[in-house]
Amino acid sequence: FLRCSNCGRSVPKDKAIKRFMVRNMVESAAVGDIVEASAIDEYRLPKLYLKIQYCVSCAIHAHVVRVRSAEGRKIRENPQNENWK
Repeated sequence: FLRCSNCGRSVPKDKAIKRFMVRNMVESAAVGDIVEASAIDEYRLPKLYLKIQYCVSCAIHAHVVRVRSAEGRKIRENPQNENWK
């Protein structure tokens, strides 16, 4: 069992909705100020790498996934994407 990153609910490992999020550590409004003030040219700002696990309720509420039909909810495999290689 995993814990939901949003509400803390216990979720089975295969049922949890998992997302890998890459975010900038600094908000976009402050990036220009930091680049101006840095002594090192071409300094790359670090990023946050987060693995987030949601329960179904939180994932639907946060618009991470969409609501599926009653029959579709019983399917636990990942959908096959034609563009994935």
